[in-house]
Amino acid sequence: MESILSVSNLSKTYASGFKALKGINLEIRKGEILALLGPNGAGKTTLISIICGIVNAGEGTVTVAGHDIRKDFRVTRAMIGLVPQELTTDAFETVWATVNFSRGLFGLPANPEHVTRVLKDLSLWEKKDSKIRTLSGGMKRRVLIAKALAHEPQILFLDEPTAGVDVQLRQDMWNIVRRLREAGVTIILTTHYIEEAEEMADRIGIINHGELILVEDKHELMRKLGKKQLTLHLHDRLEEMPASLSAYRLERTNGGNDLVYTYDTQSERTGITALLRDLNDAGIRFKDLQTKQSSLEDIFVNLVKRPQ
Repeated sequence: MESILSVSNLSKTYASGFKALKGINLEIRKGEILALLGPNGAGKTTLISIICGIVNAGEGTVTVAGHDIRKDFRVTRAMIGLVPQELTTDAFETVWATVNFSRGLFGLPANPEHVTRVLKDLSLWEKKDSKIRTLSGGMKRRVLIAKALAHEPQILFLDEPTAGVDVQLRQDMWNIVRRLREAGVTIILTTHYIEEAEEMADRIGIINHGELILVEDKHELMRKLGKKQLTLHLHDRLEEMPASLSAYRLERTNGGNDLVYTYDTQSERTGITALLRDLNDAGIRFKDLQTKQSSLEDIFVNLVKRPQ
């Protein structure tokens, strides 16, 4: 798939000496949804800010559709829309005026039809004549999205777009994201709601301590790094693990009433058959069992826990 955005050896060190980014390399494909995950302070917002021209990079290059973001700033910036974390809008402007003004900032002619469509898609049409200061927090978030879409960008950055918003707005937003992707818009989002990334993204990028740990197709990531757990609900409480079962690295849970066996889904053999045989030989009986597949959240937590 064709790349629309390329990041090469990108680094950023602030005046305080804090290294926010360390040699980031990233290719973003045209028309995909890429979710960037990472704990607070990992470098997600710094990376987005550099690409969007808000923060200067220390080293490295960024190109958008072949245009350098520093040499061809006007061209690249016009291709990008940004929905920031902070609610920054002109409190005394109306919704209609501020969205139209955002379009004009990019030198585009007025297009009432496009602005109307954006406001209706975001359930803002009835608020079009309201001043920003009178809106709820959720409505202000919708306005930020409308402003980012006003100039019809090819790339849309969503930086924690659903933080602190209601369920209805979250659902509306992801419906809009799906429609934008279908229209060919490339979307990069950061989120703390990992279940959203699991549902929406085509690829997952994980960033920690300023380093991009991996970028992987979502399904391939879960196939490669996912594990399964087999939980055995025992007939009788197990006080101590028999030495004959030590090789399985079983975990006693629920006060010794359950045994949990974790195994690699990619291995040719899971070891379950041998485990059940050895349990029987050890005189351990179980009344029920269940399996659980790792979620994206499990994989994310394990990756960011690794020592740097």
